[in-house]
Amino acid sequence: MNIIKHHSSYLFNLIRQFLIAFVMSLSILLCFSGLERVSAQNMMDHVDLSSDAMTKSELSREQVIEKLKHASSNNRPADLSNLSLNGLDLSGLDFSNVNFRASNMNKINLSNSILKGARLDQAWLLKANLSNSDLSGSSIFQAQMLDVNLENSNLSGATIAANLSRANMKNSKLLGANLSADMRNQSMGLITGNLSSANLENADLSNANLSRSILEFAYLKNAKLVGVNAKGAQFDGARLEGTDISKANFDDADMDSATLIKLIGRESSSLDKAKNVGVERK
Repeated sequence: MNIIKHHSSYLFNLIRQFLIAFVMSLSILLCFSGLERVSAQNMMDHVDLSSDAMTKSELSREQVIEKLKHASSNNRPADLSNLSLNGLDLSGLDFSNVNFRASNMNKINLSNSILKGARLDQAWLLKANLSNSDLSGSSIFQAQMLDVNLENSNLSGATIAANLSRANMKNSKLLGANLSADMRNQSMGLITGNLSSANLENADLSNANLSRSILEFAYLKNAKLVGVNAKGAQFDGARLEGTDISKANFDDADMDSATLIKLIGRESSSLDKAKNVGVERK
């Protein structure tokens, strides 16, 4: 039985490493093909999301807790990188500074968890539940988080260059978060925060860096964009209703077909320097 488990774990890791290598290679090909942005959706079209590596877990909740305890006893954060943890219920646990790099955690339950300073770079979290969790100061680079639930979560100070399309981020906090495109690190194409069609109702993004980020069709009703840097960001089709944009920088942002209703603090923002700004409804 132990031999079978060993081979199963080996197979999981082999498949996962192949998927990661494939996605990275495809990103490079997209870049050299002249495409400006890396399309996460196109990459996922070539990944078998029904495979064991993307749907099963090689550890149980008890085994994960044991790894956390062992790491704590050695005064170091746990290493949960390169693992398949799909569908696990890991709610209510403390994952502060834990390394989840390149792990598959689709449909995982991390609600009410502490993930301060956690590393989620290149992780897969499709339809994951992270509601009411603390991800402040975390690193989320090139992660796939479509349809993730981040309602009431705290991502303040986090670095987010990931795909959060259709994410539920209602009442979330992203104070000082960095979702901008780092132009010094774009060898694989333009990687930036993607909040396309995300629900950001009542979210607080005060002083966040949204430079060149993607918020197409995002729902920003009563959200706070106070002091944000949204230079060059894409707000095509977004809905800003009762949104506080005081002192926000919208230079060269694209507002094509965006709905603007009863904005707060427009006079102190640079919205008029954005492109394709429509008429605001009072």
